Amino acid sequence: MMTLTELQMKDIVLMENGKKVGNVSDLEINEQNGHISAIIVTLRGKMMGLFGKEEELVVPWNQIITIGTDVILIKSPEQAPVTEVAGK
Repeated sequence: MMTLTELQMKDIVLMENGKKVGNVSDLEINEQNGHISAIIVTLRGKMMGLFGKEEELVVPWNQIITIGTDVILIKSPEQAPVTEVAGK
């Protein structure tokens, strides 16, 4: 078992180049089955929203390669960063 807080402390890293993308800010949960369908990642480089909206990226659960001790390794996202996540 793992808590959301534990997930939020892990760095999100791209498998292809080892680049740190950001950190988990939220989860998207399928209401029908209760499973996590995606993680919401706050992209790195934004100063906590001080200089504009934070950018977020929706990473589908099937894009996650592994969840390690310190990092979550993902495939390169195919979608562009978004500033608002549906349902927020």
